[in-house]
Amino acid sequence: MTSFDSSPTLTAWRALLAIAVVFVMLATTGWTAVRHQHAAAPREIALASWAKDRIAGHALPDAEAPAYQLAHFFATLTAGQQVALADKYPLVVGNLNGAPAALRYRANRHALAEAETSEQQRAKDVRLSPDGRRQAVLRLERFRSLLAGDRQILAFDPAGRGRAAEVFGDLDRADRVSVVVPGVDTNLLTLERTGLKENAAPVGMARSLYGAERSARPGSRTAVIAWADYTAPAGIGMDAVLGGLAKEGAERLNALVSGLPGLSDVTLVCHSYGSVLCGVAARDLPSRVSDIAVAGSPGMRADNAAALHTRARIWAMRDSGDWIADVPNLAVGGLGHGADPVDPDFGARIVSASGATGHSGYFEPGTESLDNFAAIGVGAYDSVSCARSDQACHREISGDADGRRA
Repeated sequence: MTSFDSSPTLTAWRALLAIAVVFVMLATTGWTAVRHQHAAAPREIALASWAKDRIAGHALPDAEAPAYQLAHFFATLTAGQQVALADKYPLVVGNLNGAPAALRYRANRHALAEAETSEQQRAKDVRLSPDGRRQAVLRLERFRSLLAGDRQILAFDPAGRGRAAEVFGDLDRADRVSVVVPGVDTNLLTLERTGLKENAAPVGMARSLYGAERSARPGSRTAVIAWADYTAPAGIGMDAVLGGLAKEGAERLNALVSGLPGLSDVTLVCHSYGSVLCGVAARDLPSRVSDIAVAGSPGMRADNAAALHTRARIWAMRDSGDWIADVPNLAVGGLGHGADPVDPDFGARIVSASGATGHSGYFEPGTESLDNFAAIGVGAYDSVSCARSDQACHREISGDADGRRA
């Protein structure tokens, strides 16, 4: 675990260095990102049509309605009516929190098939630049991968850099659900990887965690969501220093959790900038969120755990070789994400990340970081390995055979 030097001189120099870095970034990237005008995206077109449509003589609900209202709407429909809407409006139904999970999976298979056809045509478009065709081919490969087998795609939107979410396990029957919230450069093209970096991408993270949770508590009913359904910062630029995208993502994350089926306890597993998002979301999280575990965090936009204003337990870890430790923890005029969650003064339960290598190794099998995520996710709190700097991380908590909250 990284040691912390609180001398005023070092603190001042770190602050000055951070401000200097910020000004360089401002000078090279500008205060705001340029938003290019674009033609209406497929989902925007579908939403416009949805808003005018009716079923069985009744208007369709607002797609932005709370999850409980959407759940009630779908409960009033017959199975045939549900399927008809999913097949007619896949990009709408596939992204509606509150719609039955199986119906969303079906809708998103349709949406992916339509996106595959469209991208296949784009990949052959001679008017595209070489880079444009290369991007089209990569997107086509991603759509085909997501369509392979019986993958459970909970959310999908191909617009822009794209968003998606995938479920591992039975979401409807799960007693415990873990949501993996990834960081910068999360988009459709980085959703999954192969080879040595497989577990550094959202899908690999979630698949690895799902396997670890089943090993941690065999026979438990658990599900894990790879949640890449927000607009993440592209690279380490101004968006990564500011909190705007985290705020927008927090609203989407809270909507997801509010719409999950059943009464399962929920754990948020937040990596890098994803921990910023989770920190912003914490105040408004549904009470079913029992734990928030962060790794490689640049801060949670809070001075301490109490300032997150949540009943959820806060867990934090960082590998000794993680470069994020060199990022100054400060908040100046909206720049920066605040205190370090693995600083004992922050008040999180600090757990071991032994075996993880660098900033992207927290989900590798055989690491204590992954084992700890899994133990927290299934409620096996007695199995959590505390960091040497925090032997009190088990305080006022216990685990039991059923993983019930304590």
